[in-house]
Amino acid sequence: MAQKKSLRIIFLILILAALTGLIIFFAARGTKKAAAKNTGETSLKVLYETVTNVIEISGTIQAAQTQTLKVAGSGTVTAVYVKVGDRVKKGDVLMELDKSEQEYNLAKHDYDTVQKQISGSPKELELMQYQRKTLEKKLEDRKITANFDGVVADFTAAVGDYLEAKDSVGTLIQRDYLKSYVEVVETDAPKLQAGQKVSCTFPAYGDEKIQGEVVSYPAVGSVTNRGASIVKVEIRLYNPPEIILPNYSFTGEIEISPPENLVLIPQAAMGFSPEKKSYVELYQRDGSTQQVQIEAIPYDRTYFKVVQGDLPKNAELKALAAPQVSGTRPGNFRAGSSSQNQEEGGFGGFGMPGMGGMPPAGAPAGGPGGGFGGR
Repeated sequence: MAQKKSLRIIFLILILAALTGLIIFFAARGTKKAAAKNTGETSLKVLYETVTNVIEISGTIQAAQTQTLKVAGSGTVTAVYVKVGDRVKKGDVLMELDKSEQEYNLAKHDYDTVQKQISGSPKELELMQYQRKTLEKKLEDRKITANFDGVVADFTAAVGDYLEAKDSVGTLIQRDYLKSYVEVVETDAPKLQAGQKVSCTFPAYGDEKIQGEVVSYPAVGSVTNRGASIVKVEIRLYNPPEIILPNYSFTGEIEISPPENLVLIPQAAMGFSPEKKSYVELYQRDGSTQQVQIEAIPYDRTYFKVVQGDLPKNAELKALAAPQVSGTRPGNFRAGSSSQNQEEGGFGGFGMPGMGGMPPAGAPAGGPGGGFGGR
């Protein structure tokens, strides 16, 4: 028992020693930082931003091809060869109407042709050949055939039904891909290119995204009934899930350029050596600073974008100059998004064309702290 009690005492002593050490460490760190602040030094944060340059779209999806199954003439259904969900090949017969009258007319015409070959003139025989093609077409029209490989999406006819000419009995679709014609405003149209990636979200498919691409867009714009000038862009989604059906609605994005991960440092943290090399002073854990050379370009009126050089996450930088008054603070946004009508060169991460920025203290004239152009 005495031995166990001694071990407990030693354990408690060690814990108290560790806690005391931590208190002393953080107190010293706070003292050093407080001392730095008392001398006018300020800690500035490094910002990490992800910028996406996209055009937002919405619409309804369509099958790659659609055939409305209609009969060319009136009559009674004598045969049905498919049902909803069947896959068919181009040229397959899907349904037939009674064709006895058409078969009789063709047979009689062939008999009359034989008679004309005995007593008729060459011109009469030529006309009868044309007439036979017409009768063959009428016989062919007594059935419905598939115009392409596809799936029977809808079918309502049954043997014994009487149909009038042009009655619709179903729909055949091809869904090797799905397509849509989406509206893009005229200000975003110059950014379009065939082959750009598209990601779409369907209410029927949860939060999962379906990938596709821009296929084409016309060389001529159009005007909506709201008076807006737009371009209708064809997009395609290849190998879509079976759950996505034609006429489903979606929202999506056309990717103009891949997402860009930015490291942004406040203008006030930028320093410049006599050799016109840029640097920042990075606070260490003990409150001291370490000079780190970087390469950066103006991003907006308040921040520089780091193009070369490593800065750790949650880095704190020493202020080397008084901060400039900021017009905006950069934040996550969708550059070029049709919903925000932002163009490159606008606020929020694309610079201010022609607007000069105030260089940080110590920045050489005409050096990296000079005017702020668009990216």
